[in-house]
Parts: sequence; C-alpha cells; structure tokens
Amino acid sequence: MNRYWLIALAYLAIACGRPFDVKTAPGFVELEQQNTGYDFRATTPEGVVMSMKVEDAPSDKGADLDFWARSVTLQMRDVQGYALRDAKDVTSRDGTKGKQLRFGHDEGSKPYTYWVTVYVSQDRLFIVEAGGAQRLFDKWTPSLEWMHKSVRVQCNSWVAPVLASHTCNRW
Repeated sequence: MNRYWLIALAYLAIACGRPFDVKTAPGFVELEQQNTGYDFRATTPEGVVMSMKVEDAPSDKGADLDFWARSVTLQMRDVQGYALRDAKDVTSRDGTKGKQLRFGHDEGSKPYTYWVTVYVSQDRLFIVEAGGAQRLFDKWTPSLEWMHKSVRVQCNSWVAPVLASHTCNRW
C-alpha cells in the first residue's frame, strides 16, 4: 500500500511548480524568493532584467493572442508612456506562436528599452518582459534573445492531459 502512495506523490510532484521553462543565460543570475509578482526573474550586475509571469486566460472568453498583444500595447503606450518601436511574431521553443512588442521610453535624458513578449497556451497568458537602460540593454541583447528562444510554455508530458495541463514542471 505504501508503494502506491509513493507513486501517487511522484506523479503529483511532476505536476507542481512553474508552468513554463526558461533558461538563464551566462552573465544573468536568477533571483529566488522574490515577492514581485513574477514567476521568474533574472538580472545582470548592471540591472538589465528578464522576467516572466503567468496569468489565467480562459480561451472560452475570446481573448486570443491578438487581443493580448493589443491590450499590452495600449497599456504601455497610453498609460505608461512608452513608444512602440517594433512588433514581431515569435515562436517559443515548443512551437507556440507569440508576439514580441519592443518599446522605448526616456527617463530624463536617459533612454530605456523594454520588451514584452506574450504567448497564449493552455488557457494561460505567458508574459515575458526584458528591460533596462538602452546602452546596457544593447550590450545584453544577444543574451536576452537567447533566453527568449529558450522559453517553453507547453508541457508535452504524457501526464499533461491529466495532471500537468496547468502546472507542468517536468522541465
């Protein structure tokens, strides 16, 4: 009987944790135990940051990728004062289609860059953000692009339909 409990606990452990995977590039350090509302945050010593968070986004509500990309654009432009510099289609490592929005903003005379990438999968909205002072951001852009390409938002586990559809952690 105890063996069955151990097997059940092992399956539940597979289903716990953050519902995505992202690799941390050399030169970045993942910040643990942050109470920032993010599920992942990594930084350079100079303060260039990449982060990721996940929100529920039930597909039956009609909010698809275009809806979320437009929502982010309006929020960043109209509420936070960022200028949209570029928008491009992207694909996560697992093949999920996404949209990357690249913004700029000046604080005083110092320019800043801010990227927001959105993916919709498994009734969730995955938001990947990267930002920093323009000069430093440019230095770290290859590493940020590498981390963005490492993002997986879908769990392709055989237990996914039952246990891991929302909390896959077999990464």
